[in-house]
Amino acid sequence: MPVEWLKGGLKLQGSALWFDARRQSEVSFVSHAHTDHIARHARAIGTKETLTLMQHRVGEVAEAVALAYGERFSFEALSLELFPAGHVLGAAQVRVTRPDGHRVVYTGDFSPGEFLTARRAEVPACDTLVVESTFGHPKYRFPPRAQVYDEVADWCRRQLERGVRPLLLAYSLGKSQESIQQLVARGLRVTAHDSIHAISSLYSALGVPIDARRFDGAFREGEVGLFPPFARHRPRVEGPVATAVLTGWALEPWGAGRAGADLAFPVSDHADYPSLLEFARATGAREVITLFGFAEELAAGLRKEGLFARAVSERLQLDLFDARVTPTPRARRR
Repeated sequence: MPVEWLKGGLKLQGSALWFDARRQSEVSFVSHAHTDHIARHARAIGTKETLTLMQHRVGEVAEAVALAYGERFSFEALSLELFPAGHVLGAAQVRVTRPDGHRVVYTGDFSPGEFLTARRAEVPACDTLVVESTFGHPKYRFPPRAQVYDEVADWCRRQLERGVRPLLLAYSLGKSQESIQQLVARGLRVTAHDSIHAISSLYSALGVPIDARRFDGAFREGEVGLFPPFARHRPRVEGPVATAVLTGWALEPWGAGRAGADLAFPVSDHADYPSLLEFARATGAREVITLFGFAEELAAGLRKEGLFARAVSERLQLDLFDARVTPTPRARRR
């Protein structure tokens, strides 16, 4: 059962099943609701939370198959089972088991560690692991999440004490909701852009309350502003303003400048390099396929650990159940 990387994403050859297809498909597993992983499919398989958030963004799908973590679902001759992925609310990994018992895990985007707004990622045992490698380079090693949020909260307080309005920049889905709850837990009050507030309301409806006021054009005393990392969404503020972006790219010298911010904090909802190595070993996979980001670098690091690993590109077809090694061109960056 080979897998091929097409313009629409990753697909099981000989099957109608796609993984996070970026174009409308007959049927796709949707790992989470970020825009680069979703489309208006005829049939979408995912968690209730992911499907709700996805349809908020792309509209209703003809058939939404909502699965709980650990629930098994039969599709064609395959058995599908979902596992928590951290990352954002509802994010899931899928384990596909074929009739002969061979197990393939597709992680989608994932992150280990504790979240306030998402289930902690689990490690599904498998024979073949297909793992995202956005930060799959040895230079990406994130500090503990709680430590970074302590630093973010301290920075916000210092700005407020100086009479400066702190504005934090984060993606509308996932990182914003986690950041709100982390800051509220540290005694701060947050007002959020419409797009962030709308998704936060969905989180609350799905059983994960988010405590932020919708920004109505004016700040209240002591509030921290939270906005998407796009200049057109930033408010006009009377008086001095300081901006900080929350991103894993904060480890790069251009991390703040790319977002037009004064500084950047390394807040990521992706796994870093050591976490990716540890995760791959823990699955027990005999073969690891890396894709996206630093796929080549992660595959090389895994091979140094004694694992059979290779990177996938848009032009490469892989037979996940074959021992042949195919030379791979450099993986696409995103």
